[in-house]
Amino acid sequence: MNSLQSYLLLSSLLFSIGLAGALTRRNAILVLIGIELMLNAANLNFIAFWRFGPAPAALTGVMFAIFSISVAAAEAAVGLAIILAAYRHSKTTDLDQMNSLKG
Repeated sequence: MNSLQSYLLLSSLLFSIGLAGALTRRNAILVLIGIELMLNAANLNFIAFWRFGPAPAALTGVMFAIFSISVAAAEAAVGLAIILAAYRHSKTTDLDQMNSLKG
Protein backbone atom coordinates (compact mmCIF):
# COMPACT_ATOMS: atom_id res chain seq x y z
CA MET A 1 0.00 0.00 0.00
CA ASN A 2 2.71 2.51 0.92
CA SER A 3 5.08 2.33 -1.99
CA LEU A 4 7.71 4.65 -3.33
CA GLN A 5 5.47 5.52 -6.26
CA SER A 6 2.70 6.82 -4.02
CA TYR A 7 5.13 9.07 -2.13
CA LEU A 8 6.59 10.34 -5.38
CA LEU A 9 3.11 11.01 -6.73
CA LEU A 10 2.22 13.00 -3.61
CA SER A 11 5.51 14.88 -3.84
CA SER A 12 4.99 15.76 -7.48
CA LEU A 13 1.46 16.96 -6.67
CA LEU A 14 2.81 19.18 -3.87
CA PHE A 15 5.56 20.50 -6.13
CA SER A 16 3.08 21.24 -8.92
CA ILE A 17 0.76 23.13 -6.57
CA GLY A 18 3.71 25.12 -5.21
CA LEU A 19 5.03 25.89 -8.69
CA ALA A 20 1.60 27.01 -9.88
CA GLY A 21 1.22 29.17 -6.79
CA ALA A 22 4.64 30.74 -7.21
CA LEU A 23 4.15 31.50 -10.90
CA THR A 24 0.54 32.70 -10.93
CA ARG A 25 0.20 34.71 -7.72
CA ARG A 26 0.81 38.43 -7.61
CA ASN A 27 1.13 38.70 -3.84
CA ALA A 28 4.73 38.32 -2.64
CA ILE A 29 3.76 36.39 0.49
CA LEU A 30 1.76 33.85 -1.53
CA VAL A 31 4.73 33.40 -3.86
CA LEU A 32 6.89 32.68 -0.81
CA ILE A 33 4.32 30.11 0.38
CA GLY A 34 4.48 28.43 -3.04
CA ILE A 35 8.25 28.20 -2.79
CA GLU A 36 7.91 26.64 0.66
CA LEU A 37 5.52 24.02 -0.77
CA MET A 38 8.14 23.14 -3.38
CA LEU A 39 10.78 22.75 -0.67
CA ASN A 40 8.43 20.50 1.31
CA ALA A 41 7.97 18.34 -1.78
CA ALA A 42 11.75 17.98 -2.02
CA ASN A 43 11.87 16.99 1.67
CA LEU A 44 9.24 14.34 1.04
CA ASN A 45 11.40 12.98 -1.78
CA PHE A 46 14.43 12.84 0.53
CA ILE A 47 12.50 10.89 3.15
CA ALA A 48 10.87 8.55 0.61
CA PHE A 49 14.14 7.67 -1.12
CA TRP A 50 15.80 7.17 2.25
CA ARG A 51 13.00 4.89 3.50
CA PHE A 52 12.87 2.73 0.38
CA GLY A 53 16.62 2.87 -0.29
CA PRO A 54 19.18 0.13 0.26
CA ALA A 55 20.23 1.24 3.78
CA PRO A 56 17.39 2.91 5.71
CA ALA A 57 19.28 2.52 8.99
CA ALA A 58 21.90 5.08 7.90
CA LEU A 59 19.57 8.10 8.48
CA THR A 60 21.02 9.97 5.52
CA GLY A 61 17.61 10.99 4.19
CA VAL A 62 16.61 12.36 7.57
CA MET A 63 19.79 14.41 7.74
CA PHE A 64 19.19 15.82 4.26
CA ALA A 65 15.61 16.68 5.21
CA ILE A 66 16.67 18.39 8.46
CA PHE A 67 19.29 20.40 6.57
CA SER A 68 16.73 21.33 3.93
CA ILE A 69 14.19 22.40 6.58
CA SER A 70 16.78 24.64 8.22
CA VAL A 71 17.65 26.21 4.86
CA ALA A 72 13.93 26.72 4.17
CA ALA A 73 13.48 28.43 7.54
CA ALA A 74 16.38 30.78 6.80
CA GLU A 75 14.98 31.43 3.32
CA ALA A 76 11.56 32.25 4.76
CA ALA A 77 13.05 34.65 7.31
CA VAL A 78 15.13 36.46 4.69
CA GLY A 79 12.25 36.46 2.20
CA LEU A 80 9.83 37.94 4.73
CA ALA A 81 12.39 40.58 5.71
CA ILE A 82 12.78 41.58 2.06
CA ILE A 83 9.00 41.65 1.58
CA LEU A 84 8.58 43.85 4.68
CA ALA A 85 11.28 46.25 3.46
CA ALA A 86 9.66 46.44 0.03
CA TYR A 87 6.24 46.97 1.63
CA ARG A 88 7.55 49.85 3.72
CA HIS A 89 8.91 51.46 0.59
CA SER A 90 6.07 50.90 -1.88
CA LYS A 91 3.08 50.29 0.48
CA THR A 92 2.04 47.18 -1.48
CA THR A 93 2.90 43.49 -1.70
CA ASP A 94 1.78 43.24 -5.34
CA LEU A 95 4.77 42.06 -7.36
CA ASP A 96 3.65 43.88 -10.51
CA GLN A 97 3.75 47.21 -8.70
CA MET A 98 7.14 46.54 -7.07
CA ASN A 99 9.08 46.78 -10.32
CA SER A 100 11.54 49.49 -9.32
CA LEU A 101 14.56 49.15 -7.07
CA LYS A 102 15.13 52.91 -6.90
CA GLY A 103 15.61 54.39 -3.44
